[in-house]
Amino acid sequence: MARLHPGRLAAVLALCLAPAAVAVPASNPQRGLDAEQLAIVINDDDPDSVAIGEVYRKRRGIQAANVVHVRIPGRPQALEPGRFEALRQEIDSRLGSGIEAVLMIWTAPYKVGCQGITAAYTLGFDAALCAHPCGPGRLSRYFNARGGRPYGDYGMRLSMLLPLVSQAQAKALIERGIDSQPARGRRREPSHAWYLTTTETARNARAMFFPMAGYLPAHKLTVHRLHADALDGASGVLVYQTGKAHVDKLDTVRFLPGALADHLTSHGGELLDSSQMSSLRWLEAGATASYGTVGEPCNHWQKFPNPSVLLRHYLNGDSAVEAYWKSVASPGQGVFVGEPLAAPFR
Repeated sequence: MARLHPGRLAAVLALCLAPAAVAVPASNPQRGLDAEQLAIVINDDDPDSVAIGEVYRKRRGIQAANVVHVRIPGRPQALEPGRFEALRQEIDSRLGSGIEAVLMIWTAPYKVGCQGITAAYTLGFDAALCAHPCGPGRLSRYFNARGGRPYGDYGMRLSMLLPLVSQAQAKALIERGIDSQPARGRRREPSHAWYLTTTETARNARAMFFPMAGYLPAHKLTVHRLHADALDGASGVLVYQTGKAHVDKLDTVRFLPGALADHLTSHGGELLDSSQMSSLRWLEAGATASYGTVGEPCNHWQKFPNPSVLLRHYLNGDSAVEAYWKSVASPGQGVFVGEPLAAPFR
């Protein structure tokens, strides 16, 4: 397993080993980000982005002032750092101080150099990381953050990509995010969180952070730890985290609205041109948000979502974009995808 500098390792372990032992959230539920604090970015050179951007604006009640239009011709998979920095400044110049997160509504571009486009937007382009992509990466100050606003308190505007494999799939993803939030008078549906240790040993680097198996009655959530290469026929799935280059039998899994799912592998964030399974497959299978890395990060566990940190913050009321960003200690090579405002435990 890849290692951090001892001092940094101690700091990260202190933050996340305790949640690994107990998945019960803190006693003060968080409010989570809402539509007033989210800006959406639409690529006017991409007809699907324009169409789905309007759907998202209406369904989530996004204010007109929080809609940013840009032009990225040709749907490139990657942007050069200089072109991206100009785009980043263009977006930021149109945002008010109350905007805590940004949703880019397109599939491509999804990377900037060695970085996922969401990491490059939120953290800034890191030339040193791209010079040494197998290094441990820079620690995020938002990792396992206990409260506050990402931009107001941490100086980080979170970002996520809402991909457009098809307009029908994008609309279904939006509806899953909306349906995830509990309606008044509706009983919470029993759910399951699955954590798989697989036969691909190098991709089990975060298994030591899997939450303990058991039942959380306050959330009607059952946590499972399993030695297997894939789930087969599971239903009521709210979380599915594993380590595999390709995850089989996703068509047999029934995800709940708001489900989070990802696999530790090097190229999951290569959304459209990967030798491994793209993170888009999770969304196509019914998950609501996911994460993957672009390029070769090596199997540093801190570059992938920490299972216990992710679950604890999600159960405590965070939105999907907050919980996912808090769960990755060194997210510089990652891309976060999905519907950011999903919040089953709001």
